[in-house]
Amino acid sequence: QVHLVESGGGLVQAGGSLRLSCAASGITVSDFDIGWYRQAPGKERESVANISRVGGTNYADSVKGRFTISRGNAENTVYLHMNSLKLEDTAIYYCNAKYFTYVRTYDYWGQGTRVTVSS
Repeated sequence: QVHLVESGGGLVQAGGSLRLSCAASGITVSDFDIGWYRQAPGKERESVANISRVGGTNYADSVKGRFTISRGNAENTVYLHMNSLKLEDTAIYYCNAKYFTYVRTYDYWGQGTRVTVSS
């Protein structure tokens, strides 16, 4: 059974930093494309950052230069390092693991971790 467990969220002042973790069980994170998404109140879920199986990374324009996604293979965990946090970064952050084959798509989500940025 696959589980993705996010942690590291919390309350932080604007300009501060947090590190989110997505700990996986039942899969090996380096075999999947892993993404961080977020959903702010009243808004749709959006992609924040992702790291491919080969280690390539992509970021939403709104977080470029401030967020960094990384993968700890030994820990089977993907991290999202968030610096210079802004009020608009307030959201629930979710981890997603995807793997596509010709016959099936593997698509797993965690339960989310809440990030609140205060002024």
